[in-house]
Amino acid sequence: MNLFPRNTFPCYQTQLSMYDRGNRIHEPEEFAKREVRNIAESVSRLTVYPHRVGFEKSFFEDFALGSIRVDRVEPGLVSCTFKVPPRLTDGSGNLSKGAIASLVDEIGAAAVHVDGHPMKVSVDMSISYLSTAKANDELEITSRGLGQKRGYFGTIVLLKNKGTGEVIAEGRHSLFCKIASKI
Repeated sequence: MNLFPRNTFPCYQTQLSMYDRGNRIHEPEEFAKREVRNIAESVSRLTVYPHRVGFEKSFFEDFALGSIRVDRVEPGLVSCTFKVPPRLTDGSGNLSKGAIASLVDEIGAAAVHVDGHPMKVSVDMSISYLSTAKANDELEITSRGLGQKRGYFGTIVLLKNKGTGEVIAEGRHSLFCKIASKI
């Protein structure tokens, strides 16, 4: 039984081919644990420098939102096009659920952002995952403000495949911002 298909982890081709050839130095569980430790060590050596908010992109913004294009902005509405980069896909080649949640969070917040006011904090998100998107699919993302009551804002975010028209996900996003007192 092949524990890891060769194309899943190409950077570990040497270790996997040694194991596949019957050189059973490690049991499968030990092998997997060792590989996870190696990956964790590699990630821990990464240097991510802090960024100046408002002046430059953060690592997250560049990684997750680098391929987004804003098509239309109106009060309470943001419409974007997003080409799914391979780095945001899961093991099945589909846009990952975490990436979808990040898009709902970021684009939902953009729909209710008003210049000159403090950024709002996400309070609640509810996402219905209805279909999948593959790498290089082009998505249409639309976010609408649903309303506001004092410092509480609600948005709805819809992700659709531009080519097929199929709805990928629908997210409801609540945000809060402390509004200055009128007294």
